[in-house]
Amino acid sequence: MLARLRSVLDEPRAPHAPARVWRDWLLLAVFAPALVLEGILRPDLPWRVGAAAIALALLPTLLWRRTHPLAMVAIAFGVTTVVPFVLPGDPCDMVAAMYVLLLTYALFRWGSGRDAVVGSVFIAAKLVLSGVAGTISVVEVIAGFAVMFGVSALGVAVRFRASARARELDRVKLLERERLARDLHDTVAHHVSAMAIRAQAGIAASATQPGAAVDALRVIEAEASRALAEMRAMVRVLRRDQPADLAPSPRVADIEGLAGRFRAGPDVAVEIRGDVEDLPPSVGSALYRLAQESVTNARRHARHATRIEVSVATDDTSVHLRVSDDGESGAARPSSAPGFGLMGMMERADLLGGTCAAGPNPDRGWTVTAVLPRAGAPA
Repeated sequence: MLARLRSVLDEPRAPHAPARVWRDWLLLAVFAPALVLEGILRPDLPWRVGAAAIALALLPTLLWRRTHPLAMVAIAFGVTTVVPFVLPGDPCDMVAAMYVLLLTYALFRWGSGRDAVVGSVFIAAKLVLSGVAGTISVVEVIAGFAVMFGVSALGVAVRFRASARARELDRVKLLERERLARDLHDTVAHHVSAMAIRAQAGIAASATQPGAAVDALRVIEAEASRALAEMRAMVRVLRRDQPADLAPSPRVADIEGLAGRFRAGPDVAVEIRGDVEDLPPSVGSALYRLAQESVTNARRHARHATRIEVSVATDDTSVHLRVSDDGESGAARPSSAPGFGLMGMMERADLLGGTCAAGPNPDRGWTVTAVLPRAGAPA
C-alpha cells in the first residue's frame, strides 16, 4: 500500500502543458455573462449578488489551470469552502459556477501525483464542510463526490491515453532510426567488402603487374571516402543488436517497381526526372521507403481512389518526392494529428536533414511531399 502511494506521489507532471489557448478565452466569454445573468435572474439564490461576484472573481483561475493546477484548485475550492461560514451564500450553488469541474479535470490531467493528492484534499474538504454547514444535503454530498470522481477519472484516462500515444510515437521513431541505421550499415559493409577485395587483388597482382596495385589503391581510396560519408550519417541514428538484412538496400530506381507491384486497386504511376545515379545510398534508400509507405497508405486509406502518382525530381542540392492520389479526403484521413506511419516518415526525413509533410489536396485526394538533400545527412 505504501509502495503504491509512493509511486503516485512520485508521478511527475504531464509534459508540454499549454499555457493559454483561444479556448480559454472562449470559456471566460461564455461563463462570465452566464454568471452575471444567473446572479440577476435567480431569486432563490441566497446573497446572489455577492455569490456572483465571488464566482466572477474566481473565473480567471481557468487561465492557469494547466500550468498551475494545484494552486488554482486550492484558490477556487479554498475560497468557496470558507465563504459559507462567513457570508450568507455559496458561489458553488450557482449553475454557471460548475466551471470548477474544469479545474478538477486539469488537476488530474496535467498535475503531478503529489498535486493530485493535495488537490483531492481541498476538493473533499469543500464537499464535507459544505455538508456540515448545511448548504447542501447528505445526498448532494454523495453526488458531489461521485461527480468529482468521474471528472478526475476522465482526466486520468485522457492523461494515460496521451502518454500511451507519446510512447508509441517514440517507439515508431526509434524503429525508423533502426531501419535507417540498418540500411546505412549494409551500405558501409558493402564499401568495406569492396575495399578488402580490391586490396587482396592488388596484393596478388603486385608481383607481376605493379600498376595493378596503384589502381587498387585508387579504388580503395574512393570506396573509403564513400564509407566514411556513410559512417558520419550513422552517428545520428541507433541500431539494436539484430542480424543484418542480407538483401540489398533499395535505390531510387527501385521506386519504378511500385508501378507494377499491385494487381488490384488504384493504378500506380511513377515518374523520375533528373540525375539520380550519384545519390548516396542512404538518400536513395530513404526515398524508396518514403514512396513505399506513402503508396501503401494511399491504397489503404484513400477511398474510391483510381490513381496514385509518384514523382521524383532532382536539382543541384536536393531531391523532391511527391506522392498524390485522387481519393476522397474523408474522415478516415484526418490532417490534425499525424499517424504513426507519417511520424516514422518524418523521422527518417529529419535524420537525413530533410523534411516530410502530408495533407489533403484542395479539391480531392491526399499528397505526401518530401525533400531530402542530395548529400544526405549533414556531418
